[in-house]
Amino acid sequence: MDHELKTKQVIFMPSGRRGSVEEGTTVLEAAHQLGVKIESICGAKMTCNKCLIHVEEGHFTKHGIDSAADHLSTPSEGELKLLEKLDSLDNRLSCQAKVLDDVLIFVPEESRGQKQIIRKSATERAIDIDPAVRQYYVEVTPAVLGEHRGDWGRLQDALAETWDLQNLQIDLPVLRRLQSALREGDWAVTVTVWQDLRHVWRVIDVQPGYVEGAYGLAVDIGSTTVAAYLCDLRSGAILATESTMNPQVAYGEDLMSRISYAVENKDGLEKMNKAIIDTLNRLAARAARAAGLRTRDIYEAVFVGNTTMIHILLGIHPVEIGGAPFALANRDAMDLTANELGLHLHPGARVHVLPAEAGHVGADNIGALIAEEPYKQDEIILLVDVGTNAEIVLGNKEWMFSASSPTGPAFEGAQILHGMRAAPGAIERVRIDPQTQEPRFRVIGEERWSNEWDLTPGADLADQPAILAAGICGSGIIEVVAELYMSGVLLANGRFNPLCTSPRLHKDDSGVSYELATAAETTNGHPLLITQRDVRNIQLAKAALYAGTRLLMNRAGIEKVDKVILAGAFGSYIDTTHAMVLGLVPDCDLDQVFAVGNAAGDGARIALLNKNKRQEAQDLVEWVTYVETAVDPDFQAEFAEAIHIPHASTPYPHVAHLLPPQPDLSKNGTTRRSRRQVLDT
Repeated sequence: MDHELKTKQVIFMPSGRRGSVEEGTTVLEAAHQLGVKIESICGAKMTCNKCLIHVEEGHFTKHGIDSAADHLSTPSEGELKLLEKLDSLDNRLSCQAKVLDDVLIFVPEESRGQKQIIRKSATERAIDIDPAVRQYYVEVTPAVLGEHRGDWGRLQDALAETWDLQNLQIDLPVLRRLQSALREGDWAVTVTVWQDLRHVWRVIDVQPGYVEGAYGLAVDIGSTTVAAYLCDLRSGAILATESTMNPQVAYGEDLMSRISYAVENKDGLEKMNKAIIDTLNRLAARAARAAGLRTRDIYEAVFVGNTTMIHILLGIHPVEIGGAPFALANRDAMDLTANELGLHLHPGARVHVLPAEAGHVGADNIGALIAEEPYKQDEIILLVDVGTNAEIVLGNKEWMFSASSPTGPAFEGAQILHGMRAAPGAIERVRIDPQTQEPRFRVIGEERWSNEWDLTPGADLADQPAILAAGICGSGIIEVVAELYMSGVLLANGRFNPLCTSPRLHKDDSGVSYELATAAETTNGHPLLITQRDVRNIQLAKAALYAGTRLLMNRAGIEKVDKVILAGAFGSYIDTTHAMVLGLVPDCDLDQVFAVGNAAGDGARIALLNKNKRQEAQDLVEWVTYVETAVDPDFQAEFAEAIHIPHASTPYPHVAHLLPPQPDLSKNGTTRRSRRQVLDT
């Protein structure tokens, strides 16, 4: 018996998006369908607590609907318990609530995925311009009666004679246009050629007369954000930069969540592939428009990304990356046509994908390597791209090791009670007075620190903040934990200090927490707390990163590094002192710790503008020694030592003056020095 599909009206506010969805669709999926972004990290596992929504009840004449809470499915016992724990029983989790009837839904500010601050700007770098795509103006001998070379033969001869281009091949669509182009240009044409990985030149466009303008797109496909740089292939100039949130975040924040989504849903890979291709087409169109060009003027694109992102981009199921032996479909660099990927660039445009090193060290790491070139240096350099899956490279011109470390999404706001991405209202800087243990903070969108705000009723508008605190983002999370430790609120083991008497400390059934922002300082009117679980999750993330680094140091037989390079959007905004105090990276002279921005994106841009760097990247894949941390027998031991702040046994002399004495919690109450301080002495 056939059943007629029932659809219901769903309206999202404050965006005003509305549309019909099938009855039984989750609110989160309805949001995806209607283009509304709601924070969702855990893949509907009810662990991230980010996708809270509220049902507005009543009759809405403007929209012609009646909305009520029971127009969504009844919450399960598990959801009710979680909402009760969050003190949010009047809200729902959009990943659990299913649409049963017409409904108007309000998405709170802290749950909105829009307005993310994308921090993936390009860095100024000296690049030798030698692109794979070049344009040549050539005058061709006209066809005459009795001469039988053919127009393609005549063009080949002219290019060989004028520009010494040999052994050319031509795309069929170009061959179809060749004769008309030659005659329209009175036997003078501009030929666009592209060189592949085998150094074979292909003609990908022919235009009548003299024409200038060949452009390329360098793209870093990150797990959270996608950044594209439109470049002039002749001059190397960046003409436009466009970035956006990776739409695959809707299917899971971290890589394993997305792999699971592809495994558990028959059309999961197809959905994620379409989402990234659509996003790339939008970014290309926006960049071209910003530069006064058309997308058909883009002749080549170079892509970098982690192995999961590249597999999904290519429509290759990532299931094999999700478990040992973490097998890639292909490790080497690839040259593809834009058309076969579904990209709307020039009809003859090519796509170059940089190679990967291993199962979880991908093309983004190779991009960072060719941008920073630690393999050409005498000093020992540690290059870390901090993200949901940290990629680590250690070495110099003599040797180089790499590894991947599963830091998880805590540094990007997931697994943190009030965590959020870098967006207006996110706390990004924190300072805590070591004497009073009182905090001050700065949020994105407001230049002044919180202690400079005037929140009294009737205060002058100029003295009030432009925006209140909505949550805390990655850089703020790093700083608050380090500051809590330096001010004595936290112990080296990550526990809240039981001798601390600060009124900012709260204790309830769920444990101890620190009130970073008061109710008056937040958008939702509730205090913003840093919980014991938040601290623990940061400890776990930083320990995973440090343990991965330490395994490489052990393999190399060294005890210190000369320079630390923090790459990636998140790495660019980490305060180096706080990172060192936390133990995120090994001890090093703070003057030799550098944040270099989106090195992976810069690497993509370098490979776009210099074809020789592509071979250099391929050579690196064979030269760098990959260390598999997941199966290393020493990983757990290093991880356990690194849980402490900054470390249980390794000294940190460069920040020793910032580390507090550790209280003796025995009955005599005297203060003892930490093991680290004894070692420093």
